[in-house]
Amino acid sequence: MPHKVIGAGFGRTGTLSMKAALEQLGFDPCYHMAEVPIPRPGFNDGHVDAWHDLYVNGKEMDWQWLLQSYEASVDFPTCLHYRELMEAFPEAVVILNTREPEKWFASWEALWSGIDAVNDPEKIVRFEKWMAMVTALRDRYFGGRIDQESNIQAFNDHLDAVRQDVPAERLLEFRVTEGWGPLCEFLNLDVPDTPFPHLNEREGIVETLKMLLWTNDPIEIEGVKPAE
Repeated sequence: MPHKVIGAGFGRTGTLSMKAALEQLGFDPCYHMAEVPIPRPGFNDGHVDAWHDLYVNGKEMDWQWLLQSYEASVDFPTCLHYRELMEAFPEAVVILNTREPEKWFASWEALWSGIDAVNDPEKIVRFEKWMAMVTALRDRYFGGRIDQESNIQAFNDHLDAVRQDVPAERLLEFRVTEGWGPLCEFLNLDVPDTPFPHLNEREGIVETLKMLLWTNDPIEIEGVKPAE
């Protein structure tokens, strides 16, 4: 299965909505941070270990292996590796999700408040490697700090780098508030007769993370299909 769409926008720019939209357009399944820890047999086997090895142990990633069962990718951590993905999948187009920087940071800060609230080694019963990988991602790309000035600078620097690195004919800069029109025009697809999905990633972050890390219960996240 060829990887056709590379999402280069940071998480917290509507990427869960983007995942749902791309899957509705036929790029199914679409990779997203939520896909990393949640088992999807035959699709993401070994992915937590692979990301942990990349960020914590300094090993290389086999990008074609990682995304062999996914037609598209959005969100962290793949957005940070758009250059490698462009090289691994030279026919893929790139979509850069954007958002007002201050609104992005407010959502980013809320996410990390939730992560910090559940990062209790005495209560975590699964996905320890995922938590270590996420923490290492913050350390590597955000200086280990959730700080408005430096994090927004990283956000803006990333946008500028994507705009510089990706040929114009291969790039769509997109906000989910724009709806289907620009996205479908860029992908040369018909506009669906249903509303563009708008999934609220911010609500219930702590409870979702508790379910993910503190229990062995089946995981249900809006916009993420259960394992088949």
